Formats: sequence, structure tokens, C-alpha cells
Amino acid sequence: MTQDIPSILLEQAQAFSPLEVVAVVMALMYLVLAIRQNIWCWLCAGISTVIYVYLALDARLYMQSVLNAFYLAMAIYGWTVWRAGHTQDKQLPVVSWPIATHGYAILVIVLVALINGYLLKSQTDAEHAYVDALIAWAAVWTTFLVARKVLENWWYWLVIDIASIFIYWSRDLELTSMLYAVYVVMIPFGLISWARSRREAKA
Repeated sequence: MTQDIPSILLEQAQAFSPLEVVAVVMALMYLVLAIRQNIWCWLCAGISTVIYVYLALDARLYMQSVLNAFYLAMAIYGWTVWRAGHTQDKQLPVVSWPIATHGYAILVIVLVALINGYLLKSQTDAEHAYVDALIAWAAVWTTFLVARKVLENWWYWLVIDIASIFIYWSRDLELTSMLYAVYVVMIPFGLISWARSRREAKA
């Protein structure tokens, strides 16, 4: 039985879509580089999102497809903002926004997601319409926070990524689901790294 494990793993690996593999590798590179505040994270994000536009559409996760198209635009925006904030001796600093700002943002996200989810549920064959919509709108806001280097983005991603594990697994995109599981594990490292960077900049 033990001897069959390598062949089983190989069989499972061969079943993965090559496109999904590339998208996952680029997405992992994005997160690793984002934790290090390396501007090249946005290039990796751009490559990954282009692929995920197609994959999510094929899986009938329509808001995830739209979301990834938005990610592509934000990858360009993020590159521009980080580059503009980078000088010879320092980079764009990490900042923290007031709790009230996040509270208003969450309220708007929930309201818009409920409307969007209802429309998806009643007008299309979308899977997990409400969860899909909530993840998408939350990620729109959170990606903007990353581009502005707002520390609290990591807390949003924690919730978004946990929900993403569920919906991608349910649509047979197991590799992508595992990617989000890895994201959840790596988020504390990002939070600690960015918090340290903010303290050092203030000092």
C-alpha cells in the first residue's frame, strides 16, 4: 500500500490544469514578495490574475472572474503607487487607518454583496452567489489597502482566504483551494513584517 503513494500523488499532480499550476505559482510569488514589500509582487499578481479570469469563468464563479480582472487593474495601480512612493533611501511607508474607516467599509461591502448576491442568484447559474459576491467586494477593498500599504489589509485577507478555500474546493479547483490554505498560514508573517516596518519607520 505504501509503495503506491508516490504513483497516486503523481496521478493527482497530472490531473491539475497546467494553467492553474502557473496561476498558483505566480500567486504564491506575489504573496512572498508582498510580505517583503518588493514591488515585483505586482508583476506576479498580474500574470496570475489574467489566468484566473478564465479559470473562475469556467468554474461559474462569475464574481471571482470579475474580481481577477479588477486585480489586474490593481496590479498596475499598485506598481505605480509603490514606485512613486519609493525614493533612493526609503520605500512607501506602511500606514494604519482608523477603526471607523474600516467599519464603514465593511458595512458598505456587506450591503453591496447582498444586492450583488441576490442578482447573481436570481439572474444567473452562479455557484455560491452570496459568498462569491462577498469575497469579491471585500477583496476589491482589501487590494486597494495593499496598494496603499495599509497594515490592516492582512486581517481582511485572513477572512477572505478562509472563505475562498471553501468555494474553490467545491468547484473542483483543489490546487487553488490549497493555495488559499497556504495564504492563511502565511498571513501572520505578512502582518508581523509590515507591523515591524511601520514601527521602524515611525522610530
